[in-house]
Amino acid sequence: MLHCLLIAASFVMLYPILWMLAGSLRPAEDLFGGGASLVPSQVTIKAYSQGWFGMQVSFGHFFLNSLLIATLATLGNVLAASLAAYAFARLNFFGRKLWFALMLGTLMLPYHVTLIPQYVLFLKLGWINTWLPLVVPKYFAVDAFFIFLMVQFFRGIPRQLDEAAQMDGCSPWRIYYKIMLPLSLPVLATAGIFSFIWTWEDFFGPLIYVSDMSLYTVQLGLRSFIDSSGTSSWNELFAMSILSLIPIFLIFLFFQRLLIEGIATTGMKR
Repeated sequence: MLHCLLIAASFVMLYPILWMLAGSLRPAEDLFGGGASLVPSQVTIKAYSQGWFGMQVSFGHFFLNSLLIATLATLGNVLAASLAAYAFARLNFFGRKLWFALMLGTLMLPYHVTLIPQYVLFLKLGWINTWLPLVVPKYFAVDAFFIFLMVQFFRGIPRQLDEAAQMDGCSPWRIYYKIMLPLSLPVLATAGIFSFIWTWEDFFGPLIYVSDMSLYTVQLGLRSFIDSSGTSSWNELFAMSILSLIPIFLIFLFFQRLLIEGIATTGMKR
């Protein structure tokens, strides 16, 4: 009975995606005529070819753009956040608790509060209509959530390892990349997965900073199928939306063990 309830709940959560998949396989004229049915009366993959090649720039170009931005942003987030977390968790410096509290305070700042100052800054730097505003800030530890996540994990690693390494002549930098990073693979993977998914799904950032279609991400490409003044290409939109979910699904499928382990062990003493 419990498994039946879980299967039913899973089906309810997956129903919108299944309906979108069925809609991408339906002919355009039958898209909204099928009601809530998940079985198309006629199966066609025409929407996938039309969606992939139906615009000035192929949708594969949007995929490459999103993949490059998400990869660079993920690397920057993991590197910068781990360095900042290591400093807060292991190093003693003046005002450490104050700076840590201020860093946590930024979690309560909505993105829209800093949007205008950031836009003015990037405009003066000449970065508008480029990927730089979407990538470069990630290398300066701007995501306090990941820093807090890693601080909690680093605090669970015994300090005796640091002390033994210092007795052997290791510098703080060498302790970081020889001891802390190898022991922190679960939390690094967790931060990397979340960072990749959030960057891949980000719509607002590219919408603000990017206007050239050749620089569009997947999310901006999906928006291009919706025309507020004319006919919207719903079949192509559904088809490309299904394809846009595949990278996220694969990331979770291959790294779910590290993701669950990182979340489960964060903040626990060992």
